[in-house]
Amino acid sequence: MDNLIEIRWHGRGGQGAKTASLLLADAAFNTGKYIQGFPEYGPERMGAPITAYNRISTEPITIHSNIYEPDYVVVVDDTLLESVDVTAGLKETGAIIINSTKDGDELKKLIKGYKGEVYKIDARKISMEALGKYFPNTPMLAAIVKVSKIMTDEEFLNDMKGSFKHKFAKKPEVIEGNMKALELALNQVEKI
Repeated sequence: MDNLIEIRWHGRGGQGAKTASLLLADAAFNTGKYIQGFPEYGPERMGAPITAYNRISTEPITIHSNIYEPDYVVVVDDTLLESVDVTAGLKETGAIIINSTKDGDELKKLIKGYKGEVYKIDARKISMEALGKYFPNTPMLAAIVKVSKIMTDEEFLNDMKGSFKHKFAKKPEVIEGNMKALELALNQVEKI
C-alpha cells in the first residue's frame, strides 16, 4: 500500500491521545479515506504512558496489528522522551511532532539521533489561551493534520466543527474554544 499513512501517538493517560487518534480517524473517514484508529491497552491509569495508532489510506486497509514503523509520531507529553523510545521504527521520511516548550537543540538530544523532520508545538499555551484549561490533545490533533497533510486545513476545520457540534451537543459553549485551539495550532506548529 503505497498511500498508507501510519501514525503512532505517545501520551499519558488522561491527556486525550486516544481521543485525538479517534477524532483523526473520524475526520479522515469523512473525507473519503479508509481508516483505523485504536489504542494499545496496558495498565490504563491516569498519568501512565499510553500508545494509540492511526492508519489512513485511499484504499482498503488489510493490516490489523500495532504499528511498528510509523510515518509519523505524535508526542503529547515531552516527559516521555526520557522514558519511552518514541522514535523506535519511525521512518526517516516521516516526522515527529512534540508538545514542548524546550528549544530545538534540547529536543533533538532527547530523540536519540532521529534523522527525519522534527516539529514542536506548545499545546499548553494554545490550550490555555483557547480553552482556559490544559487539554493538549486538541492542538496536537491539528498539528498532525498540518504536518502530515492528510487533508487540507479547510477540510479538517469543517469536519471538526461538525464533530464538535455532535460531541459537545450538551455543552455547546466549549465548541468555539476547541475550534480556536485547532486554528491556533495549525498556525503555530513549527519545524526545528
